[in-house]
Amino acid sequence: MTKKSRIKLTLIIVFIIAIIVGGLFFWKSTKSVEIDNSNQGPQEKKETGKTSSITGIECENYNQRPIAIMLAEDPITRPLSGVASADLVIEMPVITGSITRMMAVFQCELPDEIGSIRSARHDFIPLALGLDAIYVHWGGSHLALDKLSKGIIDNLDALKDPYAAFFRKSGVEAPHNGFTSSEKLLNAAKKFKYRLEDNFFGYPHLKNPKAETDLKGRLIIGYGGPYRVYYEYNPTENIYKRWRADQREIDKNNGNQVEASVVVIMRAESRMIEPPNYNEVDIQGQGEAIVYQNGGEIKGYWKKTGNYSNSKLSFFNQSGEEIEFTPGKIWIGVVEPLQEVKWSVF
Repeated sequence: MTKKSRIKLTLIIVFIIAIIVGGLFFWKSTKSVEIDNSNQGPQEKKETGKTSSITGIECENYNQRPIAIMLAEDPITRPLSGVASADLVIEMPVITGSITRMMAVFQCELPDEIGSIRSARHDFIPLALGLDAIYVHWGGSHLALDKLSKGIIDNLDALKDPYAAFFRKSGVEAPHNGFTSSEKLLNAAKKFKYRLEDNFFGYPHLKNPKAETDLKGRLIIGYGGPYRVYYEYNPTENIYKRWRADQREIDKNNGNQVEASVVVIMRAESRMIEPPNYNEVDIQGQGEAIVYQNGGEIKGYWKKTGNYSNSKLSFFNQSGEEIEFTPGKIWIGVVEPLQEVKWSVF
């Protein structure tokens, strides 16, 4: 082979190697930006700056992993402590057509006292998973405890009272006298070596929300008897103020009425599975939803994929677009498909 031929061959080999290396680099680069949207769970945290992934509002604790606490709704427990500080609350029947219970989720505001704490129910666990929350409860149904014993979610159980995280409050009738504080819970979580940084994917939020009407409004949710709820919309403040059993929902810690920027109605069927104490609610799958914010209503649907997965509970309009929430506190009411929900303006 002549010198000229060797040089030509060398150049060809170098050229081929360059193409191969460049192709590998391009393949790796394009592969790294692929996003799997089939399960937008906590492992795919959305960049939110210094704002809460739940409320979309700037706060000091924006990177705090949410803490989801089971709270009683029995009339004897009212007013609840810390409920007005919750960033998100999910309210749901624990006996079909009767008693409701709430799961209050804290991130931005961490109250000094929270209670009355009640037992776990298995229907709330997937919702806490979808928020990447630490689940807090005082015992639970055997259906819930069976799930929790498998370690499917980081949780703190008051019956075991890990690291003295809970206490019985004097002057309050048992079993409604179970309380805790954010400081105690965070201390216990640290000792369990639970992750405390927020990995929740987050909800989308409107950039410049404003009231759509100058009329007042009332949203009635037809839970039974003393559990009946309504919200009064104030267009001046662009806020929904909560009432329960025709009385203002008050936070015992500060005397403030509970307020929300967004109220979501989520329709889901429930059924008794172990009368008279336990029911089951279909909160995984898809169903009708209506979002109330800025004095208006957005009809659409809710969706949560998987079975006890960390997929986010999402809300979409009728065009299939995820609804952008008004920044602020969110209350979600889970109701039966035919249960009364009435919105009126005046």
